[in-house]
Amino acid sequence: MLKQIEGSRAVAETVALCRPEVVCAYPISPQTHIVEAVGELVKSGALAPCEYINVESEFAAMSVAIGASAAGARAYTATASQGLLFMVEAIYNASGLGLPIVMTVANRAIGAPINIWNDHSDALSQRDSGWIQLFAETNQEAADLHIQAFRLAEALCLPVMVCMDGFILTHAYERVDLPTQQQVDAFLPRYEPRQVLDPLDPVTIGAMVGPEAFTEVRYLAHYRQEQALEMIPEIATNFTAAFGRDSGGLVRPYRLEDAETVVLALGSVLGTIKDVIDEMRDAGVKIGVLGIVSYRPFPAEAIRAAMSHAKRWVVVEKALAVGMGGVVSTDVRMALDPALHQVGTAAIAGLGGRAITKDSLRRLFDTVVDGTAEPLHFLDLNLPVVKHELERMGSLRRSGPIAENLLKHLGAVAARIA
Repeated sequence: MLKQIEGSRAVAETVALCRPEVVCAYPISPQTHIVEAVGELVKSGALAPCEYINVESEFAAMSVAIGASAAGARAYTATASQGLLFMVEAIYNASGLGLPIVMTVANRAIGAPINIWNDHSDALSQRDSGWIQLFAETNQEAADLHIQAFRLAEALCLPVMVCMDGFILTHAYERVDLPTQQQVDAFLPRYEPRQVLDPLDPVTIGAMVGPEAFTEVRYLAHYRQEQALEMIPEIATNFTAAFGRDSGGLVRPYRLEDAETVVLALGSVLGTIKDVIDEMRDAGVKIGVLGIVSYRPFPAEAIRAAMSHAKRWVVVEKALAVGMGGVVSTDVRMALDPALHQVGTAAIAGLGGRAITKDSLRRLFDTVVDGTAEPLHFLDLNLPVVKHELERMGSLRRSGPIAENLLKHLGAVAARIA
């Protein structure tokens, strides 16, 4: 059924169709509308049987999800930014225990300084936590990925994050095709837990493991992630057959057939990138896009195959590995065949919600195509402001907090212009 609907509401209604039995929630922007909407559905009886638990923190939310999943319930939660970091100890426990929890991450920047706008710093900080991470380009894909996520999580006994860009997607009203309960029930089997705490058949979950077996435990976690590389495209194919639209998978190629330059990215920025690529194609430039849906497990072989004819590439990434540079681009570089000598650029963009414009992307892509791009590029970096602050820090021992100084300088510049 087609609806003009907020992204958060579309996700909430789709999650409800997946029949979670326990939903635990602690609100944090821009995730709040999702758990509010799920709560409304539980209160109205539209989602039943389901226990909706208001908790005192994000750490408690994941802890409750762990307990519910270990007791044999289909469990769901959602979070963002600092909330995800507050969960971290429990995040690792959820994957280490092999519990098929599904969680929406409404991607948002991590402080300090405080910032509530979108980038991918939160989810990418947990790339080694053992969770599968799927990134949505649109609200339609965000809704669809949740259905696939429950099936994937329960088939592999691994938790899954479905990542959608905060505000850009969560608060955007778009036309979304929501499935019927019958369609979801036919696609998503009734939950049959592989491990469960049962008083009549007691087992220990989460025992201490010493050096004699810890490596093997971690290896098996890695092995299941590698199994997901086969299962994710299989589930996506089954989803297309059942629902009549192509959604999910490992990667999403766009105009790659003869591309000599490839742009890679995660999430909603792919829409803007595609618009720029269409304009460059019209001008005769052989350039294409490869959207990465599955960031963990990382689809190295799929990326290598899709880029086998490329001469150069650039990752537009909304996170920064401080002291290193690109996060996603590091994985891409490792995935490619070194014998091909493909030249790569990591372009850090959109941090803290800064707009990523078509003009800025076009200028970046032009430098990549003509071979003048630096290995690490900061899109729309305000160099005069940076230089001013570096001079202040060099001249004053008590130069003050960087963030506040930058804001004061920007305000003074704006006042002079006015």
